[in-house]
Amino acid sequence: MSGYSRASGNSGASGTCISAASVLHCPHGGRAFAAGAPSAVLVDGQPVRTASDVFAVAGCAHTVNGVPRPCTSVRFSPPERGVLVDGVAVLLDTTAAQCFDAALVPQGPAVVAGSRRGVMCR
Repeated sequence: MSGYSRASGNSGASGTCISAASVLHCPHGGRAFAAGAPSAVLVDGQPVRTASDVFAVAGCAHTVNGVPRPCTSVRFSPPERGVLVDGVAVLLDTTAAQCFDAALVPQGPAVVAGSRRGVMCR
């Protein structure tokens, strides 16, 4: 099945699939977005986000003692068992995610909003 993505798995967690239509933020209001090629698997016409996606953050206003320390990236930690696309975990709104600054210092959990409530993975 070259050129096609396959969805499979029986998730140990449940939640709403994160897609390109989902809105992701750092805890300080910066907008997180996926960089790179999107998944070939679509949900309501939007690419599904997977653990292989790299997320960057723009517009974070976080400061520490008056010094800007904006979030620059988000890392998701999907469970070992879950829904897979070509062997890679699909991200859910319940998937653990941490925001980091440029020095990879944890800045707090990512916030997922705007997920389609009709697309559930279990």
